[in-house]
Formats: sequence, structure tokens, C-alpha cells
Amino acid sequence: MSENPYRALPSVDRLLARDDVRAAGDAAADLVRQALESAREAIATGREAPSEDEIAEQIAGLAQLVLEPSLRRVINASGVIVHTNLGRAPLSEAAIEAMALVAKGYSNLEFDLGEGERGSRYTHLEPALRQLTGAEAAIAVNNNASALLLVLSVFAEQRAEDEAPREVIISRGQAVEIGGGFRIPDVMAQSGVRLVEVGTTNRTYLRDYERAITPQTAAIMRVHTSNFRVVGFTKAPSLQDLGRVAHEHGLALLDDLGSGCLLETAQFGLAAEPTVAQSLAAGADVCMFSGDKLLGGPQAGIIAGRGDLVEAARRHPLARAVRLDKTTIAGLHATLLHYLRGEALTEVPVWRMIAAPVAEIEARAKRWRRSLGSRAKVVEGRSMVGGGSLPEESLPTKLVSIASKGASKGAWVTDLARRLRAGEPPVVGRIESDALLLDPRTVAAAEDDGLVAAVKRALALREPQGERPSRASG
Repeated sequence: MSENPYRALPSVDRLLARDDVRAAGDAAADLVRQALESAREAIATGREAPSEDEIAEQIAGLAQLVLEPSLRRVINASGVIVHTNLGRAPLSEAAIEAMALVAKGYSNLEFDLGEGERGSRYTHLEPALRQLTGAEAAIAVNNNASALLLVLSVFAEQRAEDEAPREVIISRGQAVEIGGGFRIPDVMAQSGVRLVEVGTTNRTYLRDYERAITPQTAAIMRVHTSNFRVVGFTKAPSLQDLGRVAHEHGLALLDDLGSGCLLETAQFGLAAEPTVAQSLAAGADVCMFSGDKLLGGPQAGIIAGRGDLVEAARRHPLARAVRLDKTTIAGLHATLLHYLRGEALTEVPVWRMIAAPVAEIEARAKRWRRSLGSRAKVVEGRSMVGGGSLPEESLPTKLVSIASKGASKGAWVTDLARRLRAGEPPVVGRIESDALLLDPRTVAAAEDDGLVAAVKRALALREPQGERPSRASG
């Protein structure tokens, strides 16, 4: 009679007596039971019983998954400045300090220190936002999708006499998906308004909007192409013309700007991105934009514009569900202060990267190359603005290129990139033409030594057969 495979499994007590298992602390007992249950399920499918060491190794993996933070600091050497997958805009030192300060204890988040009674969290940001944008009023919520949903929900409540849903007119070419499965028509539908698409994907005329206006129409909405671009045979009315038509019919003009740009981009050789102040001056009644794209602050969605509409959004029940916490308010306010003080180009990391001279980037790239050896070389390249800001726009840069001189170049580079991502700190570059490219523009100067050390470690772990690195000259 064959031995029962389940009897080969170690007991809970035996596993808990091991030093490597006890390292999981108070969670050890639960993790041991999970690992043993997994082993029993494997045996039930016909596999061999795992050894004690294999089970202990699984417990260590479970402990790492549960107990160690999965959100980690990453060195972004990809050359994408506003990288959505890497957390979008890095924050200024002042913003980080402001967030830490209010996180350490209590704050006057909703307390009026002068009157000694309940206050409002919305008052902390409004003066700076009004000054920067020229808006009558402004509030901030937890992201731009929430800002759009909240504003549209305000109009959805204003039912017509026949209880028909209110309508918002939008160009068919702007009813798009902008990343992560987020679709403008879906969020509009969630708000309760009826979406009315006009024109075609590539051409929409002013008369298309005028013909679509009915007694149920509440607003005209423009979605600025900060996250997409339609090129070629295209046509779209100006914001000024949309504002004129909207106001002639007693409608509101809503402008979803997306990127939240407060500075002129053309000065850096980039396409002109409309600022919030320009949009409001052109006739928009309400602008909605992100706090963590070109604005360069923490994740937020900002609603700025006509006082009555912003106040209606502030008082809407949904506002409480999408409001900002104290640390985000502090970080966003510190970021806005950089603009008010005229120091955004030097203090806000996103703008510091955009404004970085190519000569400065080249000098850093050459220092990296000298440290990394003959396999590295400095090449011409482009940095992308990215992150739903200035689609397809890029800046000239200098890159450090690392490639294999042996066979299987593609596999070697892919493995090197994987090792860099698995290191501490993880380094994210990009792969083009069987070479790993590292862009100094998106790496803070304080991270240079850490990046070089990480690349050296990854190269030491992955030497092509028959190759030995040598120091580069120059």
C-alpha cells in the first residue's frame, strides 16, 4: 500500500519553529496554514507533496506579498516626463514638506481659527486658484474625472418641465476614450445628462452645435485634445465661437482642459497648450483640469469658472464623495504658490524637466557613460511630455544607449531591462532597436549615482558570453 502523500507534509508547529518562517511575525501562523492548504490542493491534483523547504520558501513569498509595500520609489529614465504608470508628476520639495507637516498632527482642515467654529476645506485653495486662473470661483476634488462627473451632475439635476433629462452637446470627435478604459461618454451617462454627439470624427462645424440645441439643452462641452490628436482633414470651431453660441442660447460652455497648463508651452518649442486663464477669457463658463499633469502637483481635479456654477458643484451631494484630503490640499497649495511666486520653472519638477537645456542633459549623459563602460554610448533622442499632456509633442535630448555586442541582442536587452526593474531602486528605461535607452531629462540629478549603481549591478548579473566590459574614455 502506497504511503499517503498528505502525511509527508510538515505540521504547523514544525514550520513555525523555523527561523525563516518566524520572520513573518504575527502573520506567520496564518501564512503557514495558507501554504499548507495550497500544498494539499496540489496533491489533490496529482502532484507530489512539496518539501518542507519548498513550503517555507512559499511562506516567505506570501509574507513578502502581504507585509512588504508594493508601492515603491522608481527612477524614471524612460524620457516620458508625465508618466501615468509611474505616478505622473513628481512633487516639489515644498509640496512634500507641506504634505508631511499637516500629516504629522491636527490641522485647521475644516475649522475657522478666527471664529473658533466649523469652516470649509474648500477655502484653502480657492484664493490661489482664482488668482492664477482669473476664475470667479474654484474648488478641487480628487481627480479630473470626478470634476467632470460633478459638474455634469449639477446640470442633470436641473430637469426640464416634462422631466426629460438635460442634454449636453459634444463633438463626436471628442467623445473619446482617454486611457485606462475611461470614456467621456460613459462618465457623462453616469452623471444623468443625455449626451448629444454632433458632427463627425474629424470635422464638426458651429452649425452642427446650433442645430442640436433644444429646450432640454443645458450646456455645450469641449474636450480639449490634451490626450489625443486628430490630424489631417479636420475642422472644429474655436472656443470663442462655441462660447458665443452657448451664451446666445442661455447655455453654459464647459471646457475639459485635461492637462491643467498654467504656463505658455510654445517658449520651449512645444505646441501651444491653452492655459486655464486663456480658456476662461475665451468664453468658457467652467474649466476642469488635472492637478498632477502639467500643473505638476498631487492628484486632483480642479473646477474653476463662473461663481454660481462652482458653488452649485460645491453644494452637490456628490462633492463630499470626491473631496480632497488634508495632505493633498497642502501639496496642491504649495505647488500653486510656485506659480504665484514666479518660480515654477525652477521648483516644479515637471517644468524643470521641460525647461532643462540639452547641454546640461548631455553633460549628465556623458558622466553616466564614463561610469558604465564601453558598452554605453551617448546618442541623440527625444523626450516625450506624455501623461495626457501635449500628445505626440517631444523635446530634443541626449540618451545613454546600452546594447549587447554579441548574439541575441534583443533578448539580452530585454533581460537587462527586467533586471533593472527588479533592482533597488527599480529603474525604468525604454527599449528601441535592440538597445536600452536611459534619458537624464526625467531623472532627478540627486538620483544619478543611484541609477549608475543600479545599471552596474544589472550589467554584472547579465554579462553576454565572451564579453567583458571595459572603461570608456572621454
